[in-house]
Amino acid sequence: MKIFGEHDEATLKQITVCGTDHDGSGTVAGATLCADGHKGYSMPIGGVVAYRNAVSPSGVGYDIACGNKAVRLDVPAAEVRKNIAALMDDIWKTLSFGVGRRNDETVEHPLFESESWKIWREAFRDLKQKARVQLGTIGSGNHYVDLFVDEADQVWIGVHFGSRGFGHGVATLALQKAGATDGMDAPPTVISLDTDLGKDYWELMGLAGQYAYAGRDWVCSRVATILGAEIVEEVHNHHNFAWKEMHGEEELVVVRKGATPAFPGQKGFVGGSMGDMSVILEGVDSAESAEALYSTVHGAGRVMSRTQAAGRMNYKNRGRSGGQISREDMLGWIGPMGVELRGAGTDESPQAYKRLPDVLAFHANTVKILHTLTPIGVAMAGEDEYDPYKD
Repeated sequence: MKIFGEHDEATLKQITVCGTDHDGSGTVAGATLCADGHKGYSMPIGGVVAYRNAVSPSGVGYDIACGNKAVRLDVPAAEVRKNIAALMDDIWKTLSFGVGRRNDETVEHPLFESESWKIWREAFRDLKQKARVQLGTIGSGNHYVDLFVDEADQVWIGVHFGSRGFGHGVATLALQKAGATDGMDAPPTVISLDTDLGKDYWELMGLAGQYAYAGRDWVCSRVATILGAEIVEEVHNHHNFAWKEMHGEEELVVVRKGATPAFPGQKGFVGGSMGDMSVILEGVDSAESAEALYSTVHGAGRVMSRTQAAGRMNYKNRGRSGGQISREDMLGWIGPMGVELRGAGTDESPQAYKRLPDVLAFHANTVKILHTLTPIGVAMAGEDEYDPYKD
């Protein structure tokens, strides 16, 4: 088991439970915890567990294939800065933020013709239609659409969200069928890929992954159109998923919850908070990379839960001390940075998060930074939005 960074006892206990082969079957092959880790549902965010011919739907989680996409544009940064307020207004009006929202624009995609929709069809009922109208919506919580500039003053769009209600439905039904125990501290639910349930879940997880990618592709393209720009580079990666990978001489199923694949040469977009840098990074080959199952962080990681953050704390404390956060505190952080904000609750304030450079320092031997992105516009679901989906 490889641990990066510093973590509280509850988080360490979760990854220890997930990474332990309790029944002696040899199903668990290894585990790691990334430096942005914190307690999650059954498995910690930032957790990575490798299985032999099995998958854990509780490890993948409810927001299947939640991920990050960043695209670089050909528009001059000076032009975007000059019009940032109007551009963020257009983004906020055009896109759908929040739980259970519909996209006002119809998004057609070949994935809706997949035979995989027939699996568990009777139990899903109207889930396919729900997925159709939600494709391209962003959701709430820590999901966002941001505008950035990099160290060369190039403009980037960055987005973070997943498979919406469809992924949540797949996870819910899979866990029910597996007889899983509900709860944050429930032991991991592990299903053999030789079983019908394991095969069905694997196929539907893949479909949810296609759905999440399609949504992020559409949002990035739509925002580029709002900016009147062309996309010249794309970096797209996801977490909350399971992959079949070769590690050494063995094929393993690697489950990453809130952790990003980072094989040598593989690029990733990792977001900080609304008031901090984000990065484009690339995996490197090292002994430590192999120990980490070629995985890295997916974000900065929380230091305060959403419940703790929904109150008041002086922004100068930068989330290092106890207390709660008010909207005044949040704006006191991002105001001097010049970030044009739309929506967002105090539970997503920068004070509730670790600093991304601190987190990345623990992974210095496994990744290299290609670009540093500074936010100039941030759009998230509003303060009154509640996200019931477990992370």
